[in-house]
Amino acid sequence: MNDLTRDQILRYSRHLIMPEVGVEGQQKLKDASILLIGAGGLGSPLGLYLAAAGVGRLGIVDFDKVDFTNLQRQIIHRTEDVGRLKVESAKERIHAINPEVQVTAFNAKLSRDNIMELINDYQVVIDGTDNFPTRYLVNDACVFQKKPNIYGSIFRFDGQATVFYPFKGPCYRCLYPEPPPPGMVPSCAEGGVLGVLPGIIGVIQATEAIKLMIGKGEPLIGRLLLYNALKMEFREVKLKRDPRCPVCGDHPTVTELVDYEDFCGMGRGLETEGAHSAYDLGPNEVKRLLEQDRKLVLLDVREPHEYEIVRIEGARLIPLSELHLRTNELDTAETIVTYCHHGQRSLQAIKTLEHFGFKKLKHLRGGIDAWACEVDTEMARY
Repeated sequence: MNDLTRDQILRYSRHLIMPEVGVEGQQKLKDASILLIGAGGLGSPLGLYLAAAGVGRLGIVDFDKVDFTNLQRQIIHRTEDVGRLKVESAKERIHAINPEVQVTAFNAKLSRDNIMELINDYQVVIDGTDNFPTRYLVNDACVFQKKPNIYGSIFRFDGQATVFYPFKGPCYRCLYPEPPPPGMVPSCAEGGVLGVLPGIIGVIQATEAIKLMIGKGEPLIGRLLLYNALKMEFREVKLKRDPRCPVCGDHPTVTELVDYEDFCGMGRGLETEGAHSAYDLGPNEVKRLLEQDRKLVLLDVREPHEYEIVRIEGARLIPLSELHLRTNELDTAETIVTYCHHGQRSLQAIKTLEHFGFKKLKHLRGGIDAWACEVDTEMARY
């Protein structure tokens, strides 16, 4: 039944004249409900384009606030939004594009306690997250509710996207049965991301969502699309459902949501970014130690290009990637305090140094970013 208004017919006229969409397809979009997990880099183009396309109901889940560093890629937020809740900023921008879209903002951290209720009311879930516990959580919940999960990820110049559709193709665990060891895969905050990259991957995700809603085309079910921005190259990898998959396999062993922080090894001492452990020192503690012990070695394990951006005076640079080859430049009798950008690599550096027999080791919790916030507030942050 066509219940498009006169204004809607005009607004979506470029859709309506396409035989693949037409009135029927636009009506399906108007009746559609999609849940966006994340209002950041991927969530930005997703929210904007799905609203512009006329998706009737959007849910947005995010618990973060807009940070100045987000603006390089999270185009749904503006400079004046810094400090605001991301879900509120995103909702405002979406309504500015299309006031007819019903937007529900969930200012909440996704967890096994709330995810089943959150996704229950939506037809499609789109994963725009940037951490492994949430990815596994979203995957398992979508499998249990048999809902398509449109997946995307970005890092530096590389992105990937696919559609995990329970029992029509593989799920995320078929592709990645086990998470990587904590700290092995840097976050965007540690490794960086090209600002336009989430736009490309997010638009691909939005395209897949629209195709699913109108029932046209060939969705990326069983196909992983890989994109390299430096080469401007797309590649496709075929994926198959794993009959031994613990969630969607023939004999599943995971039949309820688990503790995903524990499953991904988060919170296990050394490996966790910012973890409180015997190695941790806060910025002011490190400052006092430096004032008391001139022989203390402050070891910067970031990359040289980061060292050029900003550094702590007196620090010695040995990038984490080279540390195992350059331990001879350090004395095992010295007290060494490692630091990086946010604390993840410096914890890995401690593990490397311990392997080579170093004992007097500490770590700057929160990295140089915490130092800039608490000790040297005039220092540039990145």
